[in-house]
Amino acid sequence: MKKKVILYRDIPAAERQRLDDQFNVIFFNGINEDNKAAFIAALADAEGLIGTSTKMSSELLSLAPKLKAASTISVGTDLYDLNYLTERGIPLMHTPGVLNETTADTMFTLIMCTARRAVELSNMVREGRWTSNIGEALYGTDVHGKTLGIIGMGRIGYAIAKRGHFGFDMKIQYSNRSRKLDAEQDLNATYMNLEELLKTSDFVCVMTPLTAETERLIGAKEFAMMKKSAIFINGSRGKVIDEAALVDALSNGTIRAAGLDVFEVEPLPGDSPLCKLDNAVLFPHIGSATAETRLAMITCAVDNLINALNGDVSQNCANQHLLNR
Repeated sequence: MKKKVILYRDIPAAERQRLDDQFNVIFFNGINEDNKAAFIAALADAEGLIGTSTKMSSELLSLAPKLKAASTISVGTDLYDLNYLTERGIPLMHTPGVLNETTADTMFTLIMCTARRAVELSNMVREGRWTSNIGEALYGTDVHGKTLGIIGMGRIGYAIAKRGHFGFDMKIQYSNRSRKLDAEQDLNATYMNLEELLKTSDFVCVMTPLTAETERLIGAKEFAMMKKSAIFINGSRGKVIDEAALVDALSNGTIRAAGLDVFEVEPLPGDSPLCKLDNAVLFPHIGSATAETRLAMITCAVDNLINALNGDVSQNCANQHLLNR
C-alpha cells in the first residue's frame, strides 16, 4: 500500500505525477480557513508532508502521529518546528544549493540599486520630475573597490562575496559562527567579529538563518556602529533585524540606505514606514524567484521526500546532525 502524503502547495504537473507514482497524495492548494479542517483531518494518517508558505507548529504537527518525513520547498526551515520534529525523530528536508546563485544575483541587485539610487531616480523620471541634469544631491555611490561585509558566510553568502570580489574588486570581510577557509583562500576574505565588521564595511549584507540566536541580531546599537555612508542589505529573514530601528536609522541619516528582500511581516503592509523612505529599496521576497530556480527547488523537494520516505536522508536533511546524536 502506498504511503499517504499531503501536498499543500500547487506544483507543476510533471512533479505532481512523480509524487502520484510513489504515494497516495492528498492535495491542498495552500492552507486557509476554508480547508484547514480538512487538512487537519488528513494529518491523522499522513506519513509525509511537502509544501511551503504555511507555518507548521508543534501543535499542528502533533496531529500527524504517523509522520515520517517532511519536505519544505525552501532552503529556510523556520516555518517548521525543527526541535519538535527532531524530538520525534522526523527528518526535515530542504533545498539548499539550487538557489544559491539566483539569490546572490538578487542580493547584488539590491546592492547596485541602493548604491546608485536606481528606484528613486527611475521614479523621478516616470513622474516627470526630471527637468534638468541631476546635481550632487542625487548622486549615488560607487560599488567597485568598496568593502563588502557579509554576516553569515554560507553558500549564498559565499556566492555574493564571489560576485563582489571578482566582479567589482571589492574587499571582502565576514562574520560567521566559524571561519570559512575557502572564502579566505579563494576570495581573500577576512574573518572578523560582528562589531568590527559593522564599523568598517561600506556594504553590510545579512545572510544568516533565523534562529533564537539571530533574531533581532541587528538593531539600533548595531546600526549606530555602521558608517554614515554605509548601505545595509537584508536577504535572510525579516526578524533578524529590528525593523523599527532600521526605519529610524534610515530616517535620521544614521546609515545611507537599505535594500530589503525580507520583512518582519510579509507581505509588507502598504502603510509601513519603510514605504515612505526614498533610501529604502524594497523587494517582495524574490530572492529565488526565477522560473528556472523555483522549478529546481520543487524538483529537489520532491526528490527529498521520495528519498526520505525510502529511508535515505543522506542529502538535504536540515536536522540530520541532530537526529544522529
